[in-house]
Amino acid sequence: MIEKDVTFYSEGSRLKATIYYPDDLSAPGPHKALVVNSGYQGFNEFYPKMFAGNLTARGFVCFGFDYRGMADSEGEKGRVLLEEQVQDVRNAVTFISAQEDIDSRRVGLVGWGMGAANVVMAGEKSDGVAGVAALNGFYDGERWLKSIHTYDEFLKIVDEVAQDRVQRVLEGESRLADTFAHYPLDPATDDYVQAELAQIYGFGHPTRVQFTESILDLKVENVVARLAPKPLFIAHGKRNSLHPYDEALALYAAASSPKTLYTVDGRHNDFMYADHPEFVRLCDQLESFFDAAFAASSAPARSVSA
Repeated sequence: MIEKDVTFYSEGSRLKATIYYPDDLSAPGPHKALVVNSGYQGFNEFYPKMFAGNLTARGFVCFGFDYRGMADSEGEKGRVLLEEQVQDVRNAVTFISAQEDIDSRRVGLVGWGMGAANVVMAGEKSDGVAGVAALNGFYDGERWLKSIHTYDEFLKIVDEVAQDRVQRVLEGESRLADTFAHYPLDPATDDYVQAELAQIYGFGHPTRVQFTESILDLKVENVVARLAPKPLFIAHGKRNSLHPYDEALALYAAASSPKTLYTVDGRHNDFMYADHPEFVRLCDQLESFFDAAFAASSAPARSVSA
């Protein structure tokens, strides 16, 4: 895999990014491309790069970036708002589509974890996206928060968010909180995070409470039907206790065709290793999905006679 470090601008913030090329590009282009998006914490260095390592071997150019405020991308540290990350994703699509060696008709979106919601929202608004893959995400923020907290815990969170809104209005700043204060990791995910992610530069910075309000406002199921006719691929671990499998089922039910639901034999990220058989199988599915989506988007329009 060949890596080319680049930057682009998202609503005034300069974001660090990498274009990942296959080692053996056989033609000068234009090439098919995937914008691969990370989840909460939003770092290019891990999941986007991991997917790129596998998908470039299958002929895709991949593009990964650090969301604003993450790692060395510009933006306020600790400010994590899903609506702003959706803007970042849309601007990443614009950037990669503008490259001379990329076929703008064959650009797809891949989103992992929290990024799965982002790519559906961005794909619905971006005409230049030919297909969207949402992996191990959650799609109704309030429902998800209720699913991983007791009722009393949830009421406390709602109260903290309301108090924080008052503080932001009166004092101008949301309160910083522990990274996972309202986003508690299940034991299996926490073990993985500590072993694989915690050492990444910039990981674990405190996050402002306004982030939780952004989650509560998230209702991807209200817009996913408008994604069509762009195809949607949903993949989810059947034993995922961080983002329950019911989230995938609900999104699939709300989506219009064409849509695909693929079940991963795993939890949230216990299979997220470059050579893990389940990860390789997931990449097989992504290759098939996007090749079909790109073939459909590149096909000449049929003429209709009266």
